[in-house]
Amino acid sequence: MNPHGEESTTIHPVNSQHYFSASPEGPFTRRRVSVSLDGREVSVATAGGIFSPDGVDKGTAVLLKHAPDPASHGDLLDIGCGWGPLALTLAMRSPEATVWAVDVNERSRILCAENAAALGLSNVRVMAPEDVPAEIEFDTIWSNPPIRVGKEVLHGLLEHWLPRLSPEGTAWLVVQKNLGADSLLAWITTMLAGAAGTFTSGRAETAKGFRLLRISRD
Repeated sequence: MNPHGEESTTIHPVNSQHYFSASPEGPFTRRRVSVSLDGREVSVATAGGIFSPDGVDKGTAVLLKHAPDPASHGDLLDIGCGWGPLALTLAMRSPEATVWAVDVNERSRILCAENAAALGLSNVRVMAPEDVPAEIEFDTIWSNPPIRVGKEVLHGLLEHWLPRLSPEGTAWLVVQKNLGADSLLAWITTMLAGAAGTFTSGRAETAKGFRLLRISRD
């Protein structure tokens, strides 16, 4: 199991450590993987020591299939970008927007930036979470959050980003149902009740064992 709570089809020795590690150990050996993103067949670079190095994982695929198009302009956010399936799709669908792809894993950031450049997606900005300007609010947030890093880390992550939705902004999170999607939604609802502004949260879709959670700022 990886921190997102999903099965990996291939075992990589480096990948036994948390994908939430800032600097994964082991060789940084790139390999090419063919994937479909936004209806395009593309080749991307992945490596061991990151989340889902073999392609688009099941949870991310559920989000990509069921989430509506992101905001066409403004600032969009991918929390935990990995090699970039969500960030790259956001950039393809909203070429006039700025896509912020964040990950604590340095290797993931390098790969995501390389993949964006190779696909000509100049509207993607890849950086560590702490480097995103504090004043930016996000019109769309997409994330397959790392459930297995533990509640304290996970809650801190979501508590940092979700209140930064812009007025009328929407976040879409995909969480495996049997790993506490409903209890996480309840916590998010309570957490945002104490945040500035008015938020609405709920289940938007259930597919293939995953919940797609919708959080909007009214």
